[in-house]
Amino acid sequence: MLQFFCLHILGDFKVFNLLRYITFRTMGAILTALIISFCLGKPIIAWLKSKQKQGQPIRSDGPESHLVTKKGTPTMGGCLILLAVSISTLLWGDLENPFLWIVLLVTLGFGALGAMDDYKKLTKNSHHGISGKTKLLGQTILAISAAYASAHYTDASLAHSLTFPFFKDFILNLSWFFYPWAALVVVGSSNAVNLTDGLDGLAIVPVMICSVCFTIIAYLVGNHVFASYLQLHYVVNVGEVCIFLGSLIGAGFGFLWFNAPPAKVFMGDTGSLAAGGALGTIALITKHEFVLCIIGGLFVLEAVSVILQVVYYKLTKKRIFLMAPIHHHFEKLGWAESTVVIRFWIIASILALVGLATLKIR
Repeated sequence: MLQFFCLHILGDFKVFNLLRYITFRTMGAILTALIISFCLGKPIIAWLKSKQKQGQPIRSDGPESHLVTKKGTPTMGGCLILLAVSISTLLWGDLENPFLWIVLLVTLGFGALGAMDDYKKLTKNSHHGISGKTKLLGQTILAISAAYASAHYTDASLAHSLTFPFFKDFILNLSWFFYPWAALVVVGSSNAVNLTDGLDGLAIVPVMICSVCFTIIAYLVGNHVFASYLQLHYVVNVGEVCIFLGSLIGAGFGFLWFNAPPAKVFMGDTGSLAAGGALGTIALITKHEFVLCIIGGLFVLEAVSVILQVVYYKLTKKRIFLMAPIHHHFEKLGWAESTVVIRFWIIASILALVGLATLKIR
């Protein structure tokens, strides 16, 4: 919006030429989302507290300390993230770019689905929200819609194709299988972030780390010169999603201010499903789905731990972990919550560096 207004209406002022640069607008988006989060954080949390007398329902079979330390903490703090991201993206982004709208609308769609889940949990005073089938159906529809739209605006040679890290020339044309693949990536990413969101600050920092990495990836893939130099597959106009990612980074920092231990608010499914859906969609349109599995390896670990626990228990009636997702396993072993969170942040940072290294190793 700012780009259109300043360049078309105030174009005589040379200083506004800075708005032509994605890097400048990304920095502006980060700062704007951060300021919005700081300004609106307290009133939104106060409003959530007034509506949620008992706060987020706490699992009775979870770590015993949670029944004391997290009782009464409001959820649905993801509303703050979504509000900051939306305003900042619309302010700094090129609103004529289709990829920007695809990512933003999918994020809001997943956020709305998460808000429905959070609301049902609150009204039932239970950690069980909408049914798994209903949630999965909604996520799948959103994911396939995003895949269809992104394929429409992507060059035909890449639209339905799958690329691989470490291999510069190998491209696999999935044809119509691209849509089930897209659903797997986006829905899997969304639910993996959701499963990670169990401790104060545990999910939001890896989300920001992934966002930083994909800001770099989107900028390089969307720039013909850099894409050619690094032998990446060039995707026209995809660099504009850097604005969205910058907004997510800024909103993440602002949310972390209130979510740092002891948390004053939880993001809930409203935030976690939206953030995961956004990362999955961006990986899809930048053609770096497998790199997301590396950079977001912490989310993969959390999701796999739940899958293994469920499958193993059904087969043997025994458990692999003391509790799943795996961060609760370490809590049950006696690790302090802050220890689990910081060590998982370190793991996420290492995996991010490994993921970024794939850009050069071709």
